[in-house]
Amino acid sequence: MNEYPYDDIIINGRVVSIKGIVNGVVTAESDFEQKTFEFVSAWMNGKESFIQNTSGSTGTPKAIQITRTQMAASAMMSINALGLKPEYSALLCISPDYIGGKMMLARSFIARMKIIASAPSANPFSKLFQQRIDFAAMVPLQVQGILHSDERIKFNQIKTIIVGGASVDAETEKKLQDYSCIFYSTYGMTETISHVALRQLNGKNASNFYRTLPGIRIHTDARGCLVIEWDKLPEKIVTNDLVEIVKGDEFRWIGRWDNVINTGGVKVFPEKVELVVMEIFTTLHIHNLFFVGSVPDAKLGNKVTLFIEGELSDDIIADVEKEISTRITRTEAPKQVILVESFILTENGKINRKATTKPYIGDM
Repeated sequence: MNEYPYDDIIINGRVVSIKGIVNGVVTAESDFEQKTFEFVSAWMNGKESFIQNTSGSTGTPKAIQITRTQMAASAMMSINALGLKPEYSALLCISPDYIGGKMMLARSFIARMKIIASAPSANPFSKLFQQRIDFAAMVPLQVQGILHSDERIKFNQIKTIIVGGASVDAETEKKLQDYSCIFYSTYGMTETISHVALRQLNGKNASNFYRTLPGIRIHTDARGCLVIEWDKLPEKIVTNDLVEIVKGDEFRWIGRWDNVINTGGVKVFPEKVELVVMEIFTTLHIHNLFFVGSVPDAKLGNKVTLFIEGELSDDIIADVEKEISTRITRTEAPKQVILVESFILTENGKINRKATTKPYIGDM
């Protein structure tokens, strides 16, 4: 990668020599810096393959091998789709432990963008030192953290932000309409070498559908779950994501097959119910985390249940239940509400539904 035009990267406000990183003479001051230096060194030294752990999106979590060729091809798809340019600066604020972090660095090297790295936090902008940022990748919690801070005006100084790792809720998406920065929700996973589809969240081209990147082919299996094919992958990827394909290259995400609730012989999609609950929470100014799951029931098999983190008064819960009953079918509506002191989260910040509901399933 001798054509990379910069001699250094900026990490946590420090200017660090790439040559020093490659030669192993730079001391990392945190685990984030160590992981960043390891990838920078490996990439600049021409390493041909990397081992990456999957999150379990398509099955049991496992370690897989990802090649440099695959990463370069994935990076080029994103660079072309997003219009990334050599004069841009790219913010790395997610861990290189994950494919999203590694691919931000790979895109930066291939597109010849200046690398600015800041240790992951709820508000990455709070640790920047007046550096110009053109492109960034974040998780929803970081976008939300910035929106609730004084740094939110900085969104107007950035050209493009991709948001991945989890879906963007309706309330956050609504707030993004006020900013000139173009936000994209990404669809992808470790097995697909980062994202393979984008959905623009704001601006004149905002859409409710994901559009695949050029070269990606999609269809659904017998369950209605998305199947992904790409010439750079050794085999097709069969996901557990239920989708509706509206055109050859566009689809709407419905929910997770493994989250579907069979109640009284009817299938209920929790994510569909959660969209309604989010609208109600926004209207009632409720900020508690929540999700829709189920607990065993002697009559129904499984009872649709709304799990809410923290405390809410009985009156507020009654208001929520009343609003739900007017917006969705009786079958889909949660039959009970369970308040949970604290949700269990996965390593990348998603709600671990199975672990959080396990005590309540066991008690039934």
